Amino acid sequence: MLIRSVEKFLREHDMAATKFGRLAAHDPRFVLDLRMGRMPRAGTEARVRRWMAEYTPQRIPAAFADRAIETKGFAHAR
Repeated sequence: MLIRSVEKFLREHDMAATKFGRLAAHDPRFVLDLRMGRMPRAGTEARVRRWMAEYTPQRIPAAFADRAIETKGFAHAR
């Protein structure tokens, strides 16, 4: 089942379900819908599985790792 693979992926990559949905299926509710029993079409399932297989996490360059993140005027320390 797709939902089991997605849940495992979310745990392994510490990714929010809505972020996964936006990136993999262009639908932030995708994972919630799967959890509620949605059965995606075969093409959608294949595309999501391919996206998971090809995913590489974004890494922050070491030169920027110690800097605070600024978002909408608020600074967040790492």
